Amino acid sequence: MKSTLLFTGFLLMVSTGFAQKATLSYEQIFRNAPAALIRPLPEIVRWIDDDHYLQRKDSDGRTAFIVVEAATGTETPYRSPGTKIGVREEIPADAVNVEHSPDGKWIAYTRSNNLFAKELSTGKEIQFTRDGSENIYNGYAAYVYYEEILHKDGQHRAFWWSPDSKHIAFIHFDETEVPIFSIFHSEGQHGFFEKQHYPQAGDKNPKVKMGIVSVNDPAIVWADFNENADQYFHIPYWTPDGAALWVQWMPRSQQELKIYSVDPHTGAKKEVYDEKQKTWVWEKFPTFLDNGRQFILASDKTGWSHLYLYNMDGTLVGPITKGDFSVGRTIYIDENNKILYFLARKENSARNDLYRIGFDGKGMTRLSFGNYTHDEISMSPHAKYFITTYSNLSTPPKMALLDNKGKLIRELGDSKGVDYDKYELAKVGLLRVRSRDSLFDLPMKITYPLHFDPSKKYPVLVTVYGGPSLGLVYDRWSPELRPQWWAKEGLVQVTLDDRSSGHFGKRGMDPIYKQAGKPEIEDFIDCARWLRRQSFVDTTKVGIYGYSFGGFMVCMALTYGADVFNYGLAYYPLIDWSLYDSYYAETFMGTPQENPEGYRLSSPLTYVKNYKGLLRIVQGDIDNNVHLQHTIQFIDKLEDLDKHFELMIYPGQRHGRGSWAADKRTQSYNEDFKFIYDHLLNKPMPDLFWK
Repeated sequence: MKSTLLFTGFLLMVSTGFAQKATLSYEQIFRNAPAALIRPLPEIVRWIDDDHYLQRKDSDGRTAFIVVEAATGTETPYRSPGTKIGVREEIPADAVNVEHSPDGKWIAYTRSNNLFAKELSTGKEIQFTRDGSENIYNGYAAYVYYEEILHKDGQHRAFWWSPDSKHIAFIHFDETEVPIFSIFHSEGQHGFFEKQHYPQAGDKNPKVKMGIVSVNDPAIVWADFNENADQYFHIPYWTPDGAALWVQWMPRSQQELKIYSVDPHTGAKKEVYDEKQKTWVWEKFPTFLDNGRQFILASDKTGWSHLYLYNMDGTLVGPITKGDFSVGRTIYIDENNKILYFLARKENSARNDLYRIGFDGKGMTRLSFGNYTHDEISMSPHAKYFITTYSNLSTPPKMALLDNKGKLIRELGDSKGVDYDKYELAKVGLLRVRSRDSLFDLPMKITYPLHFDPSKKYPVLVTVYGGPSLGLVYDRWSPELRPQWWAKEGLVQVTLDDRSSGHFGKRGMDPIYKQAGKPEIEDFIDCARWLRRQSFVDTTKVGIYGYSFGGFMVCMALTYGADVFNYGLAYYPLIDWSLYDSYYAETFMGTPQENPEGYRLSSPLTYVKNYKGLLRIVQGDIDNNVHLQHTIQFIDKLEDLDKHFELMIYPGQRHGRGSWAADKRTQSYNEDFKFIYDHLLNKPMPDLFWK
């Protein structure tokens, strides 16, 4: 199996002949004691015009704002134009998802699952819907839409103002036939059940229809869709003039996506865009051009995400970008000169760079520089200059000002702290390991122990996620200090990405279709086998760690990959796709009814008989995303086969350790650390951790 090591500004060898550097202490790493490794970069508030930007400066406890001339760096005090006194907003106490109209004259909100609007100048309230109930929601997202489709936009908000502030589009949900999942809360003498409409894979979904109302006429106009169809609506978009609502529709199979232009006065629809794929189609984010005659859309129909120019009637003008790389966020569109500025992972899939290109697809030019990832770009209003914040694994973030040809005007800041060079920090490298089918060079990040000696044997802890388009391996600086502790303790820390992580576009994701979990764990196994062949790896101490989808991968690693991984820490793991929510599970797996064998082969339940290492499962008992049901069914199998494992249950905690109560979170981290000390480092955990 081939591998390539990409150096990031250092040599992986023991340095000699230099003064001994200090190592970071426990207090500095875990208790936020001063280390002076990093200092803040300049805080750029916004661009004022094409030649000046506003910067915030803090000094001696005071905050000042200055105007900086981009070309020269000349600073002048900022004089605020003043702030208008707004209208007092009296929002009903039970209103949720409050959203202002674009003109600031109205607010819209949901109350008791009905949609309302209120005119701020008069206090007049309009109630648009009246059928809201425990099963019917108007403008308030059903769980599967909140979690998977609407991106938690405005919490449970499922309504959208038109640009002219005259109309509101909203989704009406009917969950009457959606199964209820009961979550038991154990506090008190008797406890209680929380009931949640949660469609698992193959279950009935909520019925949905798209409504449009006007602040001038509360009568509902229903868009011309069949509420009884098994369908999904994605986020709709108003055209810039508010004359039409563009509705994204797809059948339950998710292999096709259509965009319809809907008349807000009649509900009549006209097809604008249609895309079909053999696996699944992602939702779209159309960008309307100010001339009102064209729009730009991203699609990965070629296997890579690229930008396309269309006329407003849906006819394709042509591709703007193309090639074996993925285009990311659009930064600026210069319509006058027909130039597009965008981020892409072209030079290296672990880095973002800024590019410009003509609408006709000609003249693509890289504007950012060096072997860095440029993650934060702030462009002046008409693209005369841009400010980039950039870094790599061994270079703390820096900030620079460039012109729109990529010429460096000047460096604006360096976050490297005054004591950075006084400390010995762990060396980090990026590698690529060839997959077993020779189709993908999988990215791997390795953090080496301090005083690394390749002739010694070290334990390894692998961190994974594995979910589609959600990679972890990037060539960017991490402010996280905990890896420095484990490097000091002699642990090799590895982060892995699989083929579906986004490094290889949709081309890398398609192979997981109807078997999600199996190609990913095989990629992780291939990387782990490469590690096990290295002279410095203790093959009896290869651990793996992951959350949610990553927890699923950990459970697969200790069953399907039991010959490769010895220890695992799995947080709130998905165990069986049939137990997860319909939209996400079926995106990658289809339904259990049409793909029973895929569901079977993609579950660690199928491979429990192989289990022979030590797995610890960690779960919040009221997790409403990956229910405790997953863990219960898995440990039931383990127990039936007389397998030894560990289980940690955290009462009253949901999905995602970041949301846990502080005391639970601290205790769970310490339990993680003790697991590492006990099983990978084979030494007592210092008492410092329990203080």
